[in-house]
Amino acid sequence: MHHLSAIDELAEIRAEIARLKHREAALRKQIIASPPGGRTGRWHGVAVTDHLIRSFDPALLPRTIRDDPAYWREHVQTRIHIHAIQPRCARPGWPIRRGDGGAALH
Repeated sequence: MHHLSAIDELAEIRAEIARLKHREAALRKQIIASPPGGRTGRWHGVAVTDHLIRSFDPALLPRTIRDDPAYWREHVQTRIHIHAIQPRCARPGWPIRRGDGGAALH
């Protein structure tokens, strides 16, 4: 069994998430463009709805308030940035390659 470091596994997971998000965006665009009658699959249906979202825009506040340190809070945020240290050597079976139908190609 191949042992994978936590760093390499995290990098692979992030790559797979990125691939899935890209595919989700393409499918979402296709579904939104489809006529209402074409929004039913074999096992699932979708409802496409629009919602009005209300959001706070601090840029609309007067500069004296935006720049006043009394209205700001600081906190520490830990981030993990991954970088390749050598050319990518694909391990067997990774990344998961799928055909257009979603079935794995392995």
